[in-house]
Amino acid sequence: MSDDTDTDDPFDDLDIDEDSFGEDDSTPTGRDNTNDPNGNVAPVEDRDELGSDVGADAGVEIADDEEDNLLGGLQLDTSADISVPDRLVDQVIGQDHARDIILKAAKQRRHVMMIGSPGTGKSMLAKAMSQLLPREELQDILVYHNPDDGNEPKVRTVPAGKGEQIVDAHKEEAQKRNQMRSFLMWIIIAVIFGYTLLILQNPVMGIIAAALVYIAFKYTSRGSDAMIPNLLINNADQQTAPFEDATGAHAGALLGDVRHDPFQSGGMETPSHDRVEAGAIHKANKGVLFVDEINTLDIRSQQKLMTAIQEGKFSITGQSERSSGAMVQTEPVPCDFVMVAAGNLDAMENMHPALRSRIKGYGYEVYMDDTIEDTPEMRRKLARFIAQEVEKDGRLPAFTREAMQEVILEAQRRAGRKDHLTLELRNLGGLVRVAGDIARAEDKEFTDRAEVLEAKDRSRSIEQQLADNYIERRNDYDMTVNQGDVVGRVNGLAVMGDDSGIVMPVMAEVAPSQGPGEVIATGKLQEIAQESVQNVSAIIKKFSDEDISNKDIHIQFVQAHEGVEGDSASVTVATAVISALENIPIEQNVAMTGSLSVRGDVLPVGGVTHKIEAAAKTGVDTVIIPKANEQDVMIEDEFKDQVEIVPVSHISEVLEVALAGEPEKDSLVDRLRSITGKALESGETQPSGSPSPQ
Repeated sequence: MSDDTDTDDPFDDLDIDEDSFGEDDSTPTGRDNTNDPNGNVAPVEDRDELGSDVGADAGVEIADDEEDNLLGGLQLDTSADISVPDRLVDQVIGQDHARDIILKAAKQRRHVMMIGSPGTGKSMLAKAMSQLLPREELQDILVYHNPDDGNEPKVRTVPAGKGEQIVDAHKEEAQKRNQMRSFLMWIIIAVIFGYTLLILQNPVMGIIAAALVYIAFKYTSRGSDAMIPNLLINNADQQTAPFEDATGAHAGALLGDVRHDPFQSGGMETPSHDRVEAGAIHKANKGVLFVDEINTLDIRSQQKLMTAIQEGKFSITGQSERSSGAMVQTEPVPCDFVMVAAGNLDAMENMHPALRSRIKGYGYEVYMDDTIEDTPEMRRKLARFIAQEVEKDGRLPAFTREAMQEVILEAQRRAGRKDHLTLELRNLGGLVRVAGDIARAEDKEFTDRAEVLEAKDRSRSIEQQLADNYIERRNDYDMTVNQGDVVGRVNGLAVMGDDSGIVMPVMAEVAPSQGPGEVIATGKLQEIAQESVQNVSAIIKKFSDEDISNKDIHIQFVQAHEGVEGDSASVTVATAVISALENIPIEQNVAMTGSLSVRGDVLPVGGVTHKIEAAAKTGVDTVIIPKANEQDVMIEDEFKDQVEIVPVSHISEVLEVALAGEPEKDSLVDRLRSITGKALESGETQPSGSPSPQ
């Protein structure tokens, strides 16, 4: 790569003082600054105030009862009373650790990889980082024709805003040259035409000669026009450091490309330097390159990205081997960017290990939280989030106090944990926009609680709509059993997606074996679900008085068309099998969920709120859940009077509630307690483990 001092300028013979374009004395240097969207700078010491609490700074008073107030004590009537910060980093909600990392990374120009669920603020933090980088370092990049080798264009960098001046100066000089050439051409044509007409008296020869001169001049003048440099990167109007989103970019868009030239000879070709196109890595020079779902980049692109990160410059060549651009390779083009890679947890599996090592070795890795502790401060920030979404959209009516309270209640519910708020704010923002659209369609001045409640129904996920349709169809065909008692049949509970529950019956049957006895489970069980069935078989062998070595135990997950993942059906399977072995019926007005240890402890699972609501929709009036999940239950008000929630910590407690027939049930439970309940009674066995994904 060439700089202002060592480039062999192909225009040295032109009357252009390009040195006057190479300095920029107007921009302060030697100071670490933070930019706002208007290009103003803020000193480093102000950075600690970024993302501060909502209250006095937002022009809103805070009441004394902030602990019991859904808005964290904010005294306001509508969301319009809340001031929205200008800088994106101030608008980030809840991700304090990630925010601090971004601040450090921006100050030190470090790479960052953020891993977490979609909608938790990864792209917003990346954009915020571009506002924190200093603006004074931005550059324009020009590509020149190389008179020595046309297939190796030269590259030159100048301060931002100077590139346009250089190109304009070259265009003006080329225009002057063309004017002089045109003037000379018409004089020669006039002389030739006059000579052939007056002296030779052969006008036809004069016309032919004049045409040849005209063509010759036009052919040679193309070389002058082709020598104008190509302004590859123009940062003249850039107020903050560049931000380039290269998510899903193909090789040419990411690394740069050289266009194919169908006319490669005969004077009609386009100069190679004019066909050079910048890639995202070059556009992000002195700024931020953001790549979400980093694992979707092909391996070759990831390898070249590693080179660009390490070298800080990368030559541009044609990406297609069949294109004439493949013959062109520029000098190295600056690409000194800060990379922010992002993705879900599976992104690390297909990510090139050397690329991850490069990011980790020269930067930070951050895990984005899905939830955060429910505090008055966080409730105030969620209220500000609603105001941000309304202002960002620009067409939504402001939200009333009651509407904001309902949105925060939904944030508590979506967290799936007691005393927590969700940080998957993109989905929550979708609820805000749907509610605002409903109010706007009705020409309302404000968005009220009624619109938020209606929006919750309208903004249901595809999985939730499918689950409701599934329940409706089961009712149409009388497949839902919520009354009476049946041997070997249990109403299990499962989740579809992240926010919808379904009732999934599990049936068990014991039959004589034609060989060694085995446990056979059907229903497209995934690996963890299969292992949970094996754990259940261990419990059955431990407590059962019967010899099951010569019996087959069949377990069916009814209509599990999409398969079964996770181990949250362990309690359901164990109850169904025990019922079939002992021939004791199960109450069908009971549904259950929970993982099970090999010692009979009921362990916590995920999605209990959605599972309970699904049970209520199907007419089940008793739901058994792990005691450890009791604090996570946040069902809608309409379901609270429809179901009784029974928290349990041991399989014996499950059987006490679920089995019908008092004498048989009591005998079985007592026998089970005598075998596995000693540790429970002595307090040695405690439910442990983390919530299952199902």
